[in-house]
Amino acid sequence: MTLELARLKCFSSSAYVAQLPSGHVFPMSKFADSAQQIRDGRIASVIDPGIISDVDLFRVHTREYVNSIRTGNYNDLTALRLGLPWHPTISTRSHAATAGTLAASRAALREGIAANLAGGTHHAFPDRGEGFCVFNDVAVAIRALQRDEPFIQVLVVDLDAHQGNATHFIFHDDPNVFCYSVHVGRNYPSRKEPGDVDVELERFVDGHIYLERLHETLPGVIARVEPDIAFFIAGVDVHVDDQFGQMRLSTTQMKQRDELAIRLLRESKAATVVVYGGGYNRTPGMTAALHVQTIQVAADWFNQERASG
Repeated sequence: MTLELARLKCFSSSAYVAQLPSGHVFPMSKFADSAQQIRDGRIASVIDPGIISDVDLFRVHTREYVNSIRTGNYNDLTALRLGLPWHPTISTRSHAATAGTLAASRAALREGIAANLAGGTHHAFPDRGEGFCVFNDVAVAIRALQRDEPFIQVLVVDLDAHQGNATHFIFHDDPNVFCYSVHVGRNYPSRKEPGDVDVELERFVDGHIYLERLHETLPGVIARVEPDIAFFIAGVDVHVDDQFGQMRLSTTQMKQRDELAIRLLRESKAATVVVYGGGYNRTPGMTAALHVQTIQVAADWFNQERASG
């Protein structure tokens, strides 16, 4: 009898998929598709995180807003800006995916690196949802960790093509949470919220330039912050064939991005939480495949660390 080697812990469940009208632009199927590919390829362990508690949600979101998501009685701003028509599964999905990021953060603190096969919903404000983002999973996880360790040093590395405006807003006055973002300057959201370091790039930036700017800025940020834990929002909307990202990274360059970010974070000894972020690729199935590529990079680092002792 042989013992199975430990694998990267990833969190997902069937509840991650909500019902949307046929033809809706949001690629909801990517959550189930990517999780299945990860299982089939034995890339990582896939674990059901359960459902986030109200106690955890209320550290970030107002009671009125959370209740509105449960009932479908969206407030006016959410109805205007969220982009997801209400269905009971929208609430279930959002509760489950937020639980996944919190579970991944606790697993990363134990094991060095872990992932949520969703999350990175960085446009969700305390009192409203925007840009397909219902609950701010990263913010909820951070506030839960701060309950247990008030002075934990946190770094958010947001490499989604769009600025994480709500995450920046939530942590604007928190000296123990540092928000770093690389995004298109003239793209959604039209109104940016200042982060600690915002690297704004031109529309349709070339992948080589993107990687150069990442090399120039991220190492200094990590050295400055010395994070205990980092949340890597690995949006795949930076791909050249994405509908909304307005960047031009190739699939290979995206892998290089992921390898650089994860290597720098793990070399700094920061517990690393990988979450999906956005992705709206024109090629069917490509969004899920790009997310799987990110998880493969994370799994390779996990395996390398285990092999080296």
